[in-house]
Amino acid sequence: MLKRSFLYRLISIGVGLVFLFVMATGVLAQDDDTAAEETVAEEVVAEEVAYTDVELVQYNLDMTWMLTAGFLVFFMQAGFAMLEGGFIRHTGVVNSMAENFMDACITAIVFFLVGFGIAYASSVGDGGVIPILAGIGIGTTLTLSPSEIPVGGLDPYADFFFQFAFAGAAATIATGAMAERTDFRGKMIYSAILGALIYPVVVFWSVWNGGFLGELGMIDFAGSTIVHQTGGVIALIGAAIVGPRVGREWGSPPKPSNLMLASLGTFVLWFGWYGFNVGSTLAASDVHLMGLVAVNTTLAAAASAVTAMGFVYARTGKWDMGFILNGSLAGLVGITAGCAFVSPTAALIIGVTAGFVVVLAVDAVEMAKIDDAVGAFAVHGACGMLGTLAIGFWGAPELLGDGNPYGLFLGGGVELLISQVIAVVVVTLWAAVTAVIMFGALNAVGLLRMSDAANEIGIDAHEHDASLYGDILITLPTPESGD
Repeated sequence: MLKRSFLYRLISIGVGLVFLFVMATGVLAQDDDTAAEETVAEEVVAEEVAYTDVELVQYNLDMTWMLTAGFLVFFMQAGFAMLEGGFIRHTGVVNSMAENFMDACITAIVFFLVGFGIAYASSVGDGGVIPILAGIGIGTTLTLSPSEIPVGGLDPYADFFFQFAFAGAAATIATGAMAERTDFRGKMIYSAILGALIYPVVVFWSVWNGGFLGELGMIDFAGSTIVHQTGGVIALIGAAIVGPRVGREWGSPPKPSNLMLASLGTFVLWFGWYGFNVGSTLAASDVHLMGLVAVNTTLAAAASAVTAMGFVYARTGKWDMGFILNGSLAGLVGITAGCAFVSPTAALIIGVTAGFVVVLAVDAVEMAKIDDAVGAFAVHGACGMLGTLAIGFWGAPELLGDGNPYGLFLGGGVELLISQVIAVVVVTLWAAVTAVIMFGALNAVGLLRMSDAANEIGIDAHEHDASLYGDILITLPTPESGD
């Protein structure tokens, strides 16, 4: 009996221990499952946070690059001023500097109040022809505190600054063509009109805002037509209406006052053009595209400068520094529309073509007896048209995207070329008609050309009571002197 009782107790203790072991194992397993679930949840949250951080970093990088590119484009104002000051005579340099400086100042104000709102307005009906303004200027876009702006899309402040820099470049093109004889009051008025209305309407119609030209298939990555052709056509009309400089002899334009200054200005413009073209990616997320645009920009500028230099040398036997400089600018303008859509080989071809076009366009303007002091139409107008049309010939299918029309010379047919031709014609007509009205009105009220009294002493002395060298008053020779 004693042995049996002991055995029962031993069995009971064993069963109890097994039961306790099973229960403890279940609890521990449950705890492990809970811990595992908590760990997985924490990892998911961590991944989500990390992903959000990556997006935020990329967004900040994109907007920082866009602002930096805008700074480069704004710096081009200095390049335009130096180029123009070097190309014209000493007696007009101070006036030229003042005009270029006011281009930036006036455009900043009118583009903020009116121009930006037109350029990126919605449209009346379909097609993007007539803009609907959401109020004065930019409406409520820039009334938000920076902390209230959601992440995603373009930051409105960065976007406005970048677009303003482009508007300023368009406004200053005509300044060079009309240098040395434009009334300073008239210059400020036409800069305001150009920045508030003429240029913004082109942007509104274009592919940048999805207007009717964009819907027709127009392609212009960074502004060969939108910026440069617009400014170049206005420059040509302005130079024709304001008339030639005093003492101007056709076939023998006045010598530049300072080719070193003009050369430095051209280098500044070339440097700024990387902001103009590469910055038009509007993001820093695709370094391959950014690299392509930078290479194409460089090759076109270099090829055009070499071509223009060689072409002029073949005709004159001289290495003409003015055409070397304008040749490089012609290539930069010519590649601006297609810098993201053509191959580097095509960029070289476009640059070579621009080198010939700029020389022939200068000849044509001279033959028409229009005094374009810096060759603004040849560089910006003629080569702006060339650059936009070039996409119709050399646009690469792999860069334009599947299903989109591409260049004629690459087997893409004429569809894209026709769209480009329409855009060039429409912008030419708009810029020419509005320029005739604007400059004609200024001329009618006596605000376009400086007074006859200024012909005797030069525009710097007459308009600003100043000279390039502060202690030396430089004056023009009288027409009777024969100089």
